[in-house]
Amino acid sequence: MTEPAPIIVTALFGKTDAAFFDGLRRQHFPPERNHLAAHLTMFHHLPPAIAAELKQRLSAETRGVPAPDARVGGLMSLGGGVAFRIESPALLAIRAGLADAFAALLMPQDKAGWRPHVTIQNKVPPAQAKALLHTLEAEFRPRTVAIAGLASWYYRGGPWEPLSRHMFT
Repeated sequence: MTEPAPIIVTALFGKTDAAFFDGLRRQHFPPERNHLAAHLTMFHHLPPAIAAELKQRLSAETRGVPAPDARVGGLMSLGGGVAFRIESPALLAIRAGLADAFAALLMPQDKAGWRPHVTIQNKVPPAQAKALLHTLEAEFRPRTVAIAGLASWYYRGGPWEPLSRHMFT
């Protein structure tokens, strides 16, 4: 029997945007660390005991609901990496509702607020990250991004194990 593992919650991108972000990750993420598809983490660590309730809440947030408007609003330095900042008031509201529902169970990282972003480079020397940031900033234009759904995953130390997917209409 598989041991319980912490749960991660993400927003899923539409196919075109997922391919765009994944392409940048393949180009700029150290290959030995690039084990995941591009993702927008909403919660980093929820207890496995809430899996059933979490699935119900994610389903309620998406079933029959149009996809939230979202856009890539800018770039972020991560010190040793670079990310695209995602702006979506509707997604922010969904996350806030889930955070309220699970407030007593949140780890400090998830209590600290949410800075929605997609990491395309991480764990590189700061000078390398700074160079990529400057390159991307020179050509950056804000653009819409499709949020296709929400997903939950078990974290077991390596690639994530799918738990559930909930698609917007």
